[in-house]
Amino acid sequence: MHVQEALGPEQWDRVKKRLRAELGEDVFTSWFARVDLEEHNNGTIRLSVPTRFLKQWIQSHYSERLMGLWKNECEDIHRIELTVRGAVRPRPAAPKQATQQTVAGKTTDMRPIQVSDPIGLRTNAAAGAASMRPSRGDLGSSKDVLEGAALDPKYTFDTFVEGESNVLALAAAKQVAGGGVVTFNPLYLHANVGLGKTHLMQAVANQARAAGRRVLYLTAEHFMYRFVAALQAQSAMAFKETLRSIDILLIDDMQFLHGKQVQQEFCHTLNALIDGARQVVVAADRAPADLESLDDRVRSRLAGGLVVNISEPDFNLRRAILDDRMRTQQRSYPNFQVPDSVLDYIARNVTSSGRDLEGALNRLVAHNQLTNSPVTLEMAEVTLRDLIRAAEPRRVKIEDIQRVVSKHYNVSRADLLSARRTRTIVRPRQIAMYLAKMMTPRSLPEIGRRFGNRDHTTVLHAVRKIEELSKADNGLAQELELLKRMLDA
Repeated sequence: MHVQEALGPEQWDRVKKRLRAELGEDVFTSWFARVDLEEHNNGTIRLSVPTRFLKQWIQSHYSERLMGLWKNECEDIHRIELTVRGAVRPRPAAPKQATQQTVAGKTTDMRPIQVSDPIGLRTNAAAGAASMRPSRGDLGSSKDVLEGAALDPKYTFDTFVEGESNVLALAAAKQVAGGGVVTFNPLYLHANVGLGKTHLMQAVANQARAAGRRVLYLTAEHFMYRFVAALQAQSAMAFKETLRSIDILLIDDMQFLHGKQVQQEFCHTLNALIDGARQVVVAADRAPADLESLDDRVRSRLAGGLVVNISEPDFNLRRAILDDRMRTQQRSYPNFQVPDSVLDYIARNVTSSGRDLEGALNRLVAHNQLTNSPVTLEMAEVTLRDLIRAAEPRRVKIEDIQRVVSKHYNVSRADLLSARRTRTIVRPRQIAMYLAKMMTPRSLPEIGRRFGNRDHTTVLHAVRKIEELSKADNGLAQELELLKRMLDA
């Protein structure tokens, strides 16, 4: 009997690296950074996403590319299934009048609609988001709008671990949640993935809601979907008025807010709330000035409040996070013990985010519970090997650069090392030398030796030449960025 090869994180990592290289960092981060691999079963890859909007967009635009990349990993793959994490199980289908779907207790008509593409998604029925046409009134009521995105009750200020890198963000979030005079408006939090933005946002929402304040917490994608759906239901005015009647508006993942009309409406809402002394809290993965896809007026308004960066945790904070997560694990597994030396090892080597620290501890729990083996430093080194290796920056070699450049420009590696001076060879050679100088620690003389024993002045000339050309030629600049992404993948 044929047993299908199990696919796991390593294959998924390779698929994501190829996607990042092909699409570029911004596009990859926008649509794939929060896609998780759930399982591989009977030729089906199951991936999960946090929102329905993201699911619809990926299905509409990237399903074929995903299938192609997965088939490179395993030819037996014949289907990719996308699910929404935490989605409510659909109710039985309604009578045959129209194709329907039940989401969060609401019946949604899935028939394609021809719309005027209000958020700039140039596909039929606005790439799925606008094609979800709610029954009239679904999005117009105050109750529905104020439901917002789901809040996780475990995200509170009590469960947030304070450290030097997040102390200002925590203090500002607590003041906002406590009510009183609106001082920081908007409060804008930005940080890389897994550093606590969403935890603080939901802690604000949970505390303020418990105090009886009218709170709306949405992701940027959720806001987009709600606004477009309100347009289709002809309840946009009620949506806008209700949105502006709340006490605190919290928008997470602002980098995903796309579309001119949606951004204009968000700007109007932002202005109305701030002018009315209503609190706004926004989170994103970068500072307002770096959100290049946002309208200038939106960026300016966001930058006008308190902008706080949450930096990567230092060793003391990473160790404190591990101690806190240990106490949580021990409530479920009272006999679970991890020596201090192992916790120190994790804190030293898993440095990117609190989420990765929690993942490392979860692996140790699983290994301990499934094998009944005690947690030792040796066991941790083996169990966490790939996680720690992934955290280490990849070292690009000159051979890698020569291989990638040769393939990209359809020349041989021998041509790059040869004395040939034809333009089709000289330009790729200069680009390869430039990349070698930019991406490796090698000296100019050493790079020259690796390119057919050339003098270091030849390498220097090539580097300066490509630098000058890339400043004047946007196409070349984009080509260099593509090559860098391919080498980093």
